[in-house]
Amino acid sequence: MKETTLTIVGMTCNHCKASVESALNELDGVTNATVSLADNNVTVTHEDVATERLVEAIEEIGYDVPTA
Repeated sequence: MKETTLTIVGMTCNHCKASVESALNELDGVTNATVSLADNNVTVTHEDVATERLVEAIEEIGYDVPTA
């Protein structure tokens, strides 16, 4: 298993948290996604899901993921 942490811009409430977690948990290969509103990030435990696919799933629901 791999663990990827991504910063997310635009989350403000528990609904945002639930939306991001749901979108990521629906992806094949993702076993768990946990959002921290305080840290503005999500930690995703997954098999071998490309980071780009995780970012795409988050951006599809309206949040921004800044790139380094």
